[in-house]
Amino acid sequence: MLTFSPTAWAKLLFLRDLGPTEVGGFGITEPDDLLCVRDIVLVEQQCTETFVSFDDLAVAEFFDQQIDAGRHPQQFARVWVHTHPGSSAQPSSVDEETFARVFGPCDWAVMAILARGGETYAQLHWRQGGAVRIPMRVDVRFDVPFVGSDQEAWQAEYDAHVHPHCDYRLSDPRWPQQELDDPFFDRLFEPAL
Repeated sequence: MLTFSPTAWAKLLFLRDLGPTEVGGFGITEPDDLLCVRDIVLVEQQCTETFVSFDDLAVAEFFDQQIDAGRHPQQFARVWVHTHPGSSAQPSSVDEETFARVFGPCDWAVMAILARGGETYAQLHWRQGGAVRIPMRVDVRFDVPFVGSDQEAWQAEYDAHVHPHCDYRLSDPRWPQQELDDPFFDRLFEPAL
């Protein structure tokens, strides 16, 4: 089972609902429980409603920061968490291809998806003794220490790293025009420079 601290889960829900695109990040896990996510960290990314593309330099910098913080790759580079803006958390063919390409060389890794409709998906890919895919349940653990939410910091992290790849104002019927006239959406849909 893949578990999340209440704070990590709250952050994932918050990030999922900020915009109309997918959002991706790395799960930071407990040192003694590599399947318990205690935080989610975003890196620079371009997003649409069907894919997330991480900036390679940003990923390298993230790895350096995590190593400098004393973490091992198993704690920060094995759980890929992302959201789907629709109701289905089932991985797309793009998700499967990305996961195989990026995490395929790892001895193990997890792909976790949270859909806007609330559905979850998680799968452990294990390479020891032959490649195996193991479906996993997703749950929130209340028996691990956790701090409260920090929506202001989460909003700043989202604003700094998540860049929608196209203008959904004209094409996405799920986002009513009155919401799109809000100044938040003007910032959200500014083209990346």
